[in-house]
Amino acid sequence: MDREEKKKNNSSLSNTIGDWIMSIVIAGCLAFSIRTFLVELYVVEGKSMYPSLEHHERLVVDKLSSFFHLPERGQIIIFRFPMDETRDFIKRVMAVEGDTVEMVDGKVYVNGKRLKEEYIWTTDPAGQNRSNYPKSIVPKNCVFVLGDNRNNSEDSRYDDVGFVPNSLIKGRALCVFWPLTECRSLPAISSYKHD
Repeated sequence: MDREEKKKNNSSLSNTIGDWIMSIVIAGCLAFSIRTFLVELYVVEGKSMYPSLEHHERLVVDKLSSFFHLPERGQIIIFRFPMDETRDFIKRVMAVEGDTVEMVDGKVYVNGKRLKEEYIWTTDPAGQNRSNYPKSIVPKNCVFVLGDNRNNSEDSRYDDVGFVPNSLIKGRALCVFWPLTECRSLPAISSYKHD
């Protein structure tokens, strides 16, 4: 092999390595951007959202819409726990800024109307939830959240969570993708049903 041929082979190898490095950098930047701004995968830990969500189900979380839209009543959201922002919580938005919210004997009232909640767990062996929460107005840029399994949920009823600032919301749950037998979309409850 002569000198020219060796130079050509070395140049070709350098170009190939350079192309691989550039591809890896671009792929890393795309993955970072997608995970930071578009979607995130989330694993449900615990039973606070049972029966709507099961322990260890895996979800796709829409992060992009939280940049452009305020949370809506009925949406299932993921947010950073106010007392330890390294932990994420998943709950249902019950009331948004300006709404009046109250719980009487486990029944939720938003703006004076009792919600008909067909998604909560009502057959808990511990008995039906009988929580009370005083009538309160949801502050500006905050939401009031509850878990669907009210006997086993740390949510806005408790001081360590309280009203959740919109700035702590990471996104809304779009769908369950795992296990495959449980794949389903998780639409917001579009309109509250009242008794």
